[in-house]
Amino acid sequence: MAVVRWQWWRWAYCATAVILAVAAEPGEGVVGMNWGTMMSHPMLPADVVKMLKANGIKKVKLFDADEWTVSSLAGTGIEVMLAIPNDQLSRMGDIDHARDWVKHNVSRYLSPGGVNIKYVAVGNEPFLKSYNGSYLKTTVPALKNVQKALDEEGKGVKATVPLNADVYDSPADNPVPSAGSFRADIRHLMQQIVDFLHASGAPFLVNIYPFLSLYANQNFPFDFAFFGAGGRSIADKGLQYSNVFDANFDTLLWSLKKAGAGDLKVIVGEVGWPTDGDKSASPALAERFYGGLVKKLAAEEGTPLRPGKMEVYIFSLIDEDLKSIAPGGFERHWGILRYDGKPKFRLDLAGKGGGTARWVAGVAGVQYLPAQWCVFDKAAKKEDLPLLEGNVDYACSHGDCTSLGYGSSCGALDAAGNVSYAFNMYFQMQDQDIRACDFQGLAKITDKNASRGTCLFPIQIVSAAAAGGAALFSALLSAAAAVLALL
Repeated sequence: MAVVRWQWWRWAYCATAVILAVAAEPGEGVVGMNWGTMMSHPMLPADVVKMLKANGIKKVKLFDADEWTVSSLAGTGIEVMLAIPNDQLSRMGDIDHARDWVKHNVSRYLSPGGVNIKYVAVGNEPFLKSYNGSYLKTTVPALKNVQKALDEEGKGVKATVPLNADVYDSPADNPVPSAGSFRADIRHLMQQIVDFLHASGAPFLVNIYPFLSLYANQNFPFDFAFFGAGGRSIADKGLQYSNVFDANFDTLLWSLKKAGAGDLKVIVGEVGWPTDGDKSASPALAERFYGGLVKKLAAEEGTPLRPGKMEVYIFSLIDEDLKSIAPGGFERHWGILRYDGKPKFRLDLAGKGGGTARWVAGVAGVQYLPAQWCVFDKAAKKEDLPLLEGNVDYACSHGDCTSLGYGSSCGALDAAGNVSYAFNMYFQMQDQDIRACDFQGLAKITDKNASRGTCLFPIQIVSAAAAGGAALFSALLSAAAAVLALL
């Protein structure tokens, strides 16, 4: 019963917020946005949608089809790409399950004034080598069934598969775009996917991350990861490549050409630069990367092999503190916005620059918990100090300590600062529950801001669940008061 009531709260609050939202007169951006929700304290979807509209963001890519998030986009005109997670691919191998998914997650929103759904992403990078072949047998059948179910609805929505750039490569002895082709171990599957996308009129969706090229190879030329750097240049069949993004994209184009689909539309589903969790992840470098990217897109330069307009989605909109850090601590810091919806750096999504630039505006109306922090108590008993290591490990295993890494925003803290940061992250994660700031007598709560230099000790925000429930409760009280006044 509680679950049913919560679903109703979510729909009621979201519908009200969308109706009341008034957009500014933004300049249209040249990029779409990936909107992930793997965070402990998400913001109200309706508030995020207001921010999207105010910033002129016309396209959004989701990683699931959560009804609260999707319904918040109703009536906005924002183009939406929904997604089916990898763990549902096997179910989509049954056409009846695919039809049910489409009816529940797509068709219901497509009435006039509904959600502008254009694509369905079937899985997410299912052929990553780290998955050890888990989705090799389920991806293609799922793609075909989902597209069949979409076609039966007759709304023109297309299914595609977001793929990491590791599905194609060039030989080590000839690392140029024209030598590229699809990975040998999955070439037969990629041929099936390419042929199907070509026949169905769907785009090829690829994720390209110049940052990862830099992160994975300490000898990678630094400036080659950025745009307009004027550094290294690669010559290939009369074309010049001054950055790894262009070279990577054109390697895909050559791979498609060799697969008989050189004219296939390509969308960059993810591209971005993290701001913390690694020595090469910072707001300054992210500003440099995005500044070059949006300027390039606004000028419709394209790439050497395919000049012209490109369709690109930035990864990502907001930091996600629940993402796996197996690839690296930076995984939780891809957002152009912080956990609380505030911009991390200056970014003009229209790519105009100069005096005409319009910098990204954050999410308005975000509510915070009280201004208090949990820190190491320097008055702790000496005999309790051996307990520090275990308590810090516990705090970091249940909170986000990725900013403490080498070269990261909090990497220069002293020992006591490291402890305080870990304790505070756990305390905030637990909604400042007083019991979450004990750590066997080693911690205390303070109202003095514990932040130091570049290291932010955050105050957690009120989660969407609490904010949505509170807003609805307030509305119900007002309605009740109005009724009583009539009696």
